[in-house]
Amino acid sequence: MSFADKTAWITGASSGIGAALAREWASRGANIVLSGRDEARLAEVADSLPTETLVLPFDVRDEAAMHNATVQATAWRSGIDIFVANAGISQRSPAVDTAMAVYRQIIEIDLTAQIAAAQALLPHMTARGSGRLLFISSIAGKVGVPMRTAYCAAKHGLIGYADALRAELSQSGIAVHVVCPGSVATDVSRNALNADGSVRGRSDKIIDNGIPPAEAARIIVDAVAAEEREIIVARGVEEAMGEARRTPEALLDQIAGMVAAGYMEKMQADS
Repeated sequence: MSFADKTAWITGASSGIGAALAREWASRGANIVLSGRDEARLAEVADSLPTETLVLPFDVRDEAAMHNATVQATAWRSGIDIFVANAGISQRSPAVDTAMAVYRQIIEIDLTAQIAAAQALLPHMTARGSGRLLFISSIAGKVGVPMRTAYCAAKHGLIGYADALRAELSQSGIAVHVVCPGSVATDVSRNALNADGSVRGRSDKIIDNGIPPAEAARIIVDAVAAEEREIIVARGVEEAMGEARRTPEALLDQIAGMVAAGYMEKMQADS
């Protein structure tokens, strides 16, 4: 699959996996829309890319700003071919100590805002009859990991939304990909929230020694090109956990087959 002259819109694009995906897609000829909260860091990423870029800074929790960015992104060039819901925040705290405000914040950023962004873009993609939606979940979206109950809840939920959306769109020409990274060498741990909602401010050795973001991005883009629906990006025990909980391709085909056979039309008629 060629990505030349395609347009990829990436949220959480100022650093880490998001910035690496921008560089990888741009190296393959794609034009890039960059979104995140830090306009200066987004501009630095844009300056490093060899193709055309559009910087649209906003906080994913600001739905009005997100809708305004969607209007601008879809009007740029020929529209959005690839959308990556990558913005997110993690956690490092036992459930018994964690304030409900932390749960609400993480679920709003990692789940609700990602759904809202995809929902805003769906009319554009369905009207065109093409497009790719990537949802950056986690191995923690497949396996419950201690000290990350809020993060696991949000990332499991994101996979559930993506899987159901994939089935609904299976006859539309729009592909849906779920990405489950393990430890990637980013600031995810340093930016994670403590039990009281404060920022942790330090990293973990397992994260610091994780997969380099550029390598993770190559794996992801190669897998998208290969039409993989569920993409595991991990090593060692994390890879083993992800593979153990991988959704069987036959099951994904079965659900898509239900839609092809008129499942949605029958449900709507019965209601």
